Amino acid sequence: MVQQDSLELQAQAIQVRRSIVTMLQHAGSGHSAGPLGMADLLTALYFNLLVHDPADPEWEGRDLFLLSNGHTAPVLYAAMAHAGYFPVDELMTLRRLGSRLQGHPERLALPGLESTSGPLGSGLSQAAGAAYVLQHIDAVPDRFVYVMMGDGELNEGNIWEAAMFAGKYRLNRLIGIVDRNFIQIDGSTEDVMPLEDLAAKWESFGWHVLEIDGHDMQAILDAVADAKDATDKPTVIIARTIPGKGVSFMEHDYLWHGKVPDIDQARAATAELDLLANGASS
Repeated sequence: MVQQDSLELQAQAIQVRRSIVTMLQHAGSGHSAGPLGMADLLTALYFNLLVHDPADPEWEGRDLFLLSNGHTAPVLYAAMAHAGYFPVDELMTLRRLGSRLQGHPERLALPGLESTSGPLGSGLSQAAGAAYVLQHIDAVPDRFVYVMMGDGELNEGNIWEAAMFAGKYRLNRLIGIVDRNFIQIDGSTEDVMPLEDLAAKWESFGWHVLEIDGHDMQAILDAVADAKDATDKPTVIIARTIPGKGVSFMEHDYLWHGKVPDIDQARAATAELDLLANGASS
């Protein structure tokens, strides 16, 4: 794929958000806040950072992307559709019986998915295993493994077991991204199970740690470039995001974690996104 620059990525992310709102309203169930907040990160990955080929999803030279917080699947599906893995119209089949676009990604259902995710906390272990093979068994120098995690998901002990493993084996092919939006289904992450000092936790497990604004496209691109330069350890990018980003009545509201817009709310949301798109293009 032709790599887009930061301004093109910003415009593309708005279209990804628009698709998220429309598909969730059409499905009548799913998660809104997280996917909207992660749209910039997934857009940067699928339209600039990942080495991949939508026309050949099984290409052996591709980078791997795993979505550990699988309930945020709408943003993954939207990014993949806009990148050319399948028709954008298919997004309207989200969560339907027999659809390739289930509520959590199912690897065998859709070409381009690298893992099946449902139980939270498992993605980092899967990604670390893949990175270990690339680095210590196949010795492939130019392939990277990316894994997206939610901050609420870091409550799972499996995450920290995998973090220990990756630190021990210095998996420099592994780039973790934490969607640090400070919400989970029951409220604020810092009320449910405090995570700070989050950077120090990862550093203590032997990781290279970067903290960025997860809506700043250039910061995302620069952070991944920095991660690729870390030759002796895995990297985690803690990306601070706004849940519900781009839709004013959803932003920062944890109640939208597992809630979808009705038709009137979807119209209002897409109108806001259209205004953002017009501003970005002017």
